[in-house]
Amino acid sequence: MTTTTPSTSTRTLADPDTPFAVVDVHKALRNIDRLAARADHLGVALRPHVKTAKSLDVAALMHGGAPHPVTVSTLAEAEAFADGGYTDITYAVGIAPHKLPRVIALLRRGVTLRVLLDSTEQADFVAEASRREGISIPTQIAIDCDGHRGGLKTDAPALVDIARTLHDAGCLDGVLTHAGESYFAYSAEEQRLAAKNERDTAVAAAENLRAAGLPVATVSVGSTPTAHAAEDLTGVTELRAGNYVFFDLVMAGLGVCQVDDLALSVVVTVIGHRPEYGWIVTDGGWMAMSRDRGTAAQPQDQGYGLVTDLEGHLIPGLVMSAASQEHGTITARDGATLPDLPVGTRLRVLPNHACATAAQHRGYHAIDSGRTATDAPAVQAVWHRISGW
Repeated sequence: MTTTTPSTSTRTLADPDTPFAVVDVHKALRNIDRLAARADHLGVALRPHVKTAKSLDVAALMHGGAPHPVTVSTLAEAEAFADGGYTDITYAVGIAPHKLPRVIALLRRGVTLRVLLDSTEQADFVAEASRREGISIPTQIAIDCDGHRGGLKTDAPALVDIARTLHDAGCLDGVLTHAGESYFAYSAEEQRLAAKNERDTAVAAAENLRAAGLPVATVSVGSTPTAHAAEDLTGVTELRAGNYVFFDLVMAGLGVCQVDDLALSVVVTVIGHRPEYGWIVTDGGWMAMSRDRGTAAQPQDQGYGLVTDLEGHLIPGLVMSAASQEHGTITARDGATLPDLPVGTRLRVLPNHACATAAQHRGYHAIDSGRTATDAPAVQAVWHRISGW
């Protein structure tokens, strides 16, 4: 989990064994600054979701390297970030009873770790554990703003009852929602409306609880598309997003970013050719890229990823169109000519889903395209990912 300086044998992207993941620090910082400025303009705190990168080194790119509020998706992430000095953490996955001992252990360390729930059953066992252990477990109620996954509707009869159970045990922190359907909002107007609905739903839930005499400290919203589309977050206290640090082809397909903004890629090597099929074969299959085909539902299907040269320049018409476990198939489309790429040629592949692709790798080789001007960009550092669950 610490940053390591590359050895003399791994000075450029031409050196490490393939496949491996690469983070372009220049692009990541640009993406980070873009959303930070937007959150500041909207007058809300930004709580980045670190599930995408799962890296203290990537998180350190924000806030000048100082620990800051974060969102996590596993308790392993919470523990690793707590070990790294982070003390304000939201665990944004529904809580289960067997996970509470780890939550309580972090609370006893002085970490403010919020948990999430959406049922009476969960509220009961959180309240019981809080009383039994003599420690408040800060808890947020998940609100369903678009039917994407879980959460309560704002008018659900159980909403006030759950909040009262938590409040009576000293656990009620607030409400949280996530506009998951925004990943299928294909126009700027659809994304704006998704952001408005996300905000309106969370604020309405908070107002319903306050009308019942219950305090609501936190009103949390966010997804990468809505975070960039929101125009008014009045009544919201914090904005969450995670994918935005790296971005990916799904986000580019939605128009949230440009392909040039993608900060994560995977370096692969050409290992063969099947000219009779128009194939270039690489050593990077779905174990390197993941099996996520998120762009398949979009107007432009990007296969398993778009292909660039080692410097990061798109090779026109090339797409990773198929994958087996350790083999990737690159083909030409839209009338493009399949280039002559000899065995041993290194390429970079831009991912469909940055979170899924990052999860296939133990860490990242960090480069800086803002100052790299060689055929094989220099590796500035090797960053490790959090392992385990």
